[in-house]
Formats: sequence, C-alpha cells, structure tokens
Amino acid sequence: MALVKLDEFYPEYREDMSDAEDIKNFDVYAQDNDKVGTVSDILIDDSTGRLRYFVVDTGFWIFGKKVLLPVGRANVDYDNKEIYVNRLTKEQVENLPNFDELEKVDYDYEERVRGIYRPTADTSSMKDTAYDRSSYNYEQEPSLYDIDANNESLKLYEERLVANKQRRKTGEVSIGKRVETETSRVAVPVEKERVVIERTNPTTTTPSNNPTGAFREGEVARMDIYEETPDIRKEAVVREEVKVKKVVDRDTVESQEQVRREELDINADGRPVDDKRI
Repeated sequence: MALVKLDEFYPEYREDMSDAEDIKNFDVYAQDNDKVGTVSDILIDDSTGRLRYFVVDTGFWIFGKKVLLPVGRANVDYDNKEIYVNRLTKEQVENLPNFDELEKVDYDYEERVRGIYRPTADTSSMKDTAYDRSSYNYEQEPSLYDIDANNESLKLYEERLVANKQRRKTGEVSIGKRVETETSRVAVPVEKERVVIERTNPTTTTPSNNPTGAFREGEVARMDIYEETPDIRKEAVVREEVKVKKVVDRDTVESQEQVRREELDINADGRPVDDKRI
C-alpha cells in the first residue's frame, strides 16, 4: 500500500473535473468552526486509486506545520469549498506528526496518525480488528478512509453544445462626392429695336398759307431704340438626394460536434441493487 500524490498518480485530473471538485485549496475547519488550515495536496493509494489523506497546511493556526487528515473524517462542502472535521481539536492537530516528505509516510507513521483520529471516529464498523504491519488495509477502517461510506455520491457529467455569437467587421462601404465639369448650352430669345423710316408722297397738292414749322432749320425728331442682351449666370440646385441606411439579413447557421456523456456502470458482485431515479 504505497501512497502517491494526486498529480503524480493522475496528472490530467484537473482537465476532467470542475473547479468545485478540485479539493486543493479548500479551507479546513475543526469543531467550533475554528479554521485549521488549507488543503495543499491529496494522497492516493496507488494500488486502488482511492483517496486516503488530505494534506492540511495549518498555516498560522499552528505555524509552519503540515498534517494528514484521513478522508473519511472529512465532511466536504463543495459549494463553499470548505471541509469540516467534527470533534477535531487544536490539541489533536498539535499531536499529529508533521508531514515533511512522502517517503517518510510508512506504516508506523500512519499508525501515529490513525491513533490520533480513532478516539473521535466511529470504530463500530471496523473490520478484522486484529491486524499487523503485513495484514492491514484501509478498507478495515471505513470511518477513517471512506468518504461518506453510507451515502457516497458520484457525479455523472455530459457535454453540451453552447452556442454564442460574436460580432465581427466583414467590410466597409464608403460613399462620397466628386465634381465633374461639362459644357452646358442654353438658348435665350432676345429682342432688338430698329428704326424704319417710311416716306410717302401727299395725295393732294392744295397750297397752305404759311404752314407751321415750314422752313425751320435744326428741327429734329428723336426716338429711343432698345435691345435685349442675355444675362447668363450659374446657380446650384439640388439635383438628387441620396440616403444611406443598413438592413439586417437573418439566417440560421447549424453546426454539429461530438459530445461526451458519462453513464453509470454498476458492479454489485451479484448483490441486489435498487436503482432509483429521483
């Protein structure tokens, strides 16, 4: 029964469990809600792969000391990331052997640890109390090494596809104006006045005595003459109005991926099992 650290026995364990299940860094509390320390590591039975001890760094509670906590004595609260150890006192922790190196954890070391926890554990279920160095196994003391032995839970996980959307720029439309020059023609009708002189011969030759104005030099008839000239100028007017707006085209994009799901395998060695769904 050799003990190894969790990350040595199962290097990829973090990839297969959520943060809530990773018991490392959980706070540990003794009776009266006194904080004992923090879980710094987990020791695994390399022959079975089962958890055996939490390594608790007591920190300032008992400065600079690390101790082992059998997993069966721990009540794990995954939601609050806390571990509670009922009927554990500071004096008991002080009496626990210091955990320095895994290589020093042998049968005698574990017996010292078990000797501290046994008085506060339920030993009524202990199997085959007669044991020695060669015959001892952890299954003999479920109160120390089974996590909630009478009601153990196992979480089954499945993967689900989670669809999200990201908005990204796919292009840009720029609309501007430029000035083009062309020759334009316009026709304007104009009027000009001119003088027409008509001469007529009288039809009668009856003499008139001393007609008024006869034989006066310097007499002049005047008439004003006018003409129209074109007045051409340029004026800017609105020829066309352009409005720019965006419209949204909607479409549905489908995708498929391979997802995993855990199923329960029950090996009861021929014993009857009542599988209920709640």
